[in-house]
Amino acid sequence: MNEEEKLAKSYAAFHGISLGEAFKTALFEKIEDEYDIVLAEQAHNEYLKDPITYSIDEVKKELDL
Repeated sequence: MNEEEKLAKSYAAFHGISLGEAFKTALFEKIEDEYDIVLAEQAHNEYLKDPITYSIDEVKKELDL
């Protein structure tokens, strides 16, 4: 058994889940992280195109809060 396999099995056992569930969880966390990065990049690019910012007081006033 190689070190990666030992580590994966140890991780799954520590968390009381199957090895398959550990990999499934890791995969979906990776997908979510990459999706978040894409959204952040898009938001940053939109900001760079029109870098207008508002204070919290301006936002509250606009939203009647």
